[in-house]
Amino acid sequence: MSLLRRLPRAAAFGLLLVAARVSAATDPSFVLTGTSEQFGSYFPSYLANGYFSTLTSVRGTEPTMGYMVATMDYAKDDIARPAAMPGWNEIDYNPGGGWLNSTRVAKEIFTNYAQTLDMYGATLSTKYRFVYANKSTDVQVTTFVSQDAGHLAATRLTLTPQFDGSVQLTFPIRLWSEHQPRFPIGKLTGDEMIAAVIASGQNLDNKPVPTPDRAAVWYPGVVRIQSNGGDTKTLTLWLDGRAEQGVAVAQAVAVELPEGLEVEDVQLEKGPYKLSLNLKARLHKGQSYTFTKYIAASREGWGGNAQADLALATQARKTGFDALLAKHQAAWHALWESDIRIDGDAKVQQAVHSDLYYLLSNTTVGTSWPMGACALTPGYAGHAFWDSDSWVFPALLLLHPERAKPIVMFRHRTIGPAQERAKQFGVKGTMYPWESDPETGKDYTPHFAYGVFREIHVNADIAIAQWQYYNATGDEAWLKQVGWPVIEQVATFWASRVSYDKANDRYEIHHVTSPDEAYDDVLNDSFTNAVAQKALRIAVKAANKVGAPADPQWSVIADKMYIPFDEKNQRHLDFDASVPHDKITWMGSSLAWLMYPDLDLPMTPQVRRNDFDFQLHELKEHGDDPNEMMMVMLAVGSAELGDAQAANDWIQRNLVGFLKPPFNVRTETVANNAGYILATSAGFVQSFVYGLSGLRIDDDGLTQAYAPVLPSAWKSMQLKGVHFRGKRYDITVEHAADGKAQLTRKAL
Repeated sequence: MSLLRRLPRAAAFGLLLVAARVSAATDPSFVLTGTSEQFGSYFPSYLANGYFSTLTSVRGTEPTMGYMVATMDYAKDDIARPAAMPGWNEIDYNPGGGWLNSTRVAKEIFTNYAQTLDMYGATLSTKYRFVYANKSTDVQVTTFVSQDAGHLAATRLTLTPQFDGSVQLTFPIRLWSEHQPRFPIGKLTGDEMIAAVIASGQNLDNKPVPTPDRAAVWYPGVVRIQSNGGDTKTLTLWLDGRAEQGVAVAQAVAVELPEGLEVEDVQLEKGPYKLSLNLKARLHKGQSYTFTKYIAASREGWGGNAQADLALATQARKTGFDALLAKHQAAWHALWESDIRIDGDAKVQQAVHSDLYYLLSNTTVGTSWPMGACALTPGYAGHAFWDSDSWVFPALLLLHPERAKPIVMFRHRTIGPAQERAKQFGVKGTMYPWESDPETGKDYTPHFAYGVFREIHVNADIAIAQWQYYNATGDEAWLKQVGWPVIEQVATFWASRVSYDKANDRYEIHHVTSPDEAYDDVLNDSFTNAVAQKALRIAVKAANKVGAPADPQWSVIADKMYIPFDEKNQRHLDFDASVPHDKITWMGSSLAWLMYPDLDLPMTPQVRRNDFDFQLHELKEHGDDPNEMMMVMLAVGSAELGDAQAANDWIQRNLVGFLKPPFNVRTETVANNAGYILATSAGFVQSFVYGLSGLRIDDDGLTQAYAPVLPSAWKSMQLKGVHFRGKRYDITVEHAADGKAQLTRKAL
């Protein structure tokens, strides 16, 4: 009799779970490692838990910027932008010839170098021998931002000197100065913004890795320090501050020294740019010394002040690094119980895991904060776009519904500002901004991008996400209290925004910006009209579910919505035939968007094929440096057409150039270095969850809308631990005996 058969079922399951976790812990698809060969092209990753973050660095010890959820700077004449939290991760070391963090990065100085991001446990480990000024020290650094205890992070530095002597160490909090120059982005036109950037000695051209082309305008906001202090006896630091015209923030540090360390001096340094504990100690050759820095962080509405953080940091020190790390890693291991597993392509599997890692690192539970377009970084000014509702939300919904939920909750929380904005534009209901401030929900679209106030498809995208959440969870109480108010107000908006063409007995939408954004102020953009139609039909169904009256016009408008179509060529048009389609853009065309899982506009197989072929043609003729999301759409479109080889080709294309080494940070395009865009990671995930699987979330459940496809060289693809309407499933696509892909569902 096997051991498992003799154990009670619960115990047997526990052993299987432990075995699975051990296996995952040694799975190379969860491990990304940087070497000294990448010193010149190092693109930082980040460590985050959805509430706060820090960027990684080559040495593992130097100060890097981090950000806290929805903690925004509201300086006059600027747009809302993420305020960089005081830098908490730094530890510096001077063995006598120079400071570690100030020494140039070179192979002969940082020998035997390796930096590993363990995505399964969300931990960064850096190892090397620091050889400088005739002295050498073996260095090991481990850092994490706790998934278990959201206010905590820790970094541990272990030094093994190859000499005897006195050394210096510093444990600072960096008090970042305000970025200069700072531009009045809130009121500059595009030409004025470009002129201002050039006048400052900068430009918006593509730049070498890792600098994004728009770094000159995507700078961080500032936290103003109001009080701070420290104690050399308790080895602690603390501060209270406030983001510029924003929320209060606080941090605290507790330092742990190695037992038996020969301390020669400890000083507190307080200055305008640094708050630090500075240590002198005597070390001995061949002996290892471990120094640990425990950090607690909070913001208004999430945690307390500096004294509360100080209590958290000192308690963390009592608990100890190993215990905190074990709980943090256990929390991440639990997250990976829902996963996408690919048997047959190691590179794709690793890319899927890195994309899931970046998505999960930015999620919260039980909040109403969305995720910024570029995660917890200043990219795209930390604003919430349609990316949240149409890209990130569906990618998380089946695997981690509780982590997708804050996105739909944010739209409900910010109905008020959206209603006020609708009044400003002379329409009814809610008119959500193209760029929403994640804290207030207000419109902070840069003035130079003012024209995108016409990119109103975001309103339908929001309503579709609300209905998706209901369909995936079956939570009728939530629908009535949260989802329905959003859906109803969006439908009211569309009913007031459309125009009736009496001559053709149809409804049209004028003056819009296409998803292919170079086409601004166009007539009857097909994607916009199609998602508006879907949002209106959703509103009718939602009203019926919650027992509320539906405006009869919603159905009338939806049934008579005009979606431009070329009868001769049997394909959709991007927009009204009166609008020339001749611009060079990232996308070439937006017809592939009609196939996107959120919308999935009904059409015949032949029309779908014709739309797809036109998209490919226009991408070749009118596309330039296509963004990553287009690669996703082409993979999904190929899967819908049943072409497994083409779907795989586009998946493979998505690995080339977009993933920046050493940690698979995705960039918007191959060339522009706009990194950390969560929609790109989410899009790649959707290639599998909805693309290869052929699954769609609709009123009937999790339905097989298209036949599944699987690349011929793959053995299987599994959506592991899917959540749907209170149940969990493993959903597997594999080759049947006849070679065709087949999908099976196993209830857990």
